[in-house]
Amino acid sequence: MSKLRQTRDAYGEALVEVGRVHSEVVVLDADLYKSTRTVLFRDAYPDRFFDLGIAEMDMVSTGAGMAASGLVPYCNSFAIFLTAHCYDQIRIQIAYPKLHVVLAGSSAGLTQGPDGASHQSLEDVALMRALPNMTVLVPADGVEAAAMTMAAAELEGPVYIRLGRYPVPDIFDSSYAFELGRARWLRHGKDVTLVACGHMVNVALRAAELLAERQMEASVINMSTIKPLDRPAIAQAARDTALVVTVEEH
Repeated sequence: MSKLRQTRDAYGEALVEVGRVHSEVVVLDADLYKSTRTVLFRDAYPDRFFDLGIAEMDMVSTGAGMAASGLVPYCNSFAIFLTAHCYDQIRIQIAYPKLHVVLAGSSAGLTQGPDGASHQSLEDVALMRALPNMTVLVPADGVEAAAMTMAAAELEGPVYIRLGRYPVPDIFDSSYAFELGRARWLRHGKDVTLVACGHMVNVALRAAELLAERQMEASVINMSTIKPLDRPAIAQAARDTALVVTVEEH
């Protein structure tokens, strides 16, 4: 682990490549394109970028209409605005009809800390995973964020990608290949299993190192697909170690 970067940066860069490969992809934002990094897509494909202003619910409804017309919209805002403000629109117009809309929630969890509680999102994962047909992805680093951004263009139905603001070290290298619904063991131990996602994967790896100094061996699992969940991986962890601990920021 060496290079530090924000998962939202990796997302913005990958989005440009998604646009190159998939001409049907369009990007919508709600007046936060610099922060969400969709400005990169705007500059590359201005005719396929739509800034709807501070109107997140309108953005989601517009995205639903575009998806129903055969396009693949990526809708972007801060995670709390996108999931909480727009919950009814996502539920009725996207999730129930199983439309292929990618929802990218940026600055998720507590990583929006300086802006206060109104901008922090601890509920977004719970809100999205409760919806029918919704896929929920939480990348651990920039490499995984880019891979998920690319993969989302070809998945079926709605997809929620949770992105953070704080820089984290790259855990994976260029050989990483995203597989929907598959957890990854990053470390093996016999005493305890730490199951983490997103920014907390790096925290779990550091915790495992501290435990090793106390002669405790910890496994670390990156559970980057929250829905569909890799239940066999959790069952295996419960068989292998006496204790399974989740490390979450939601």
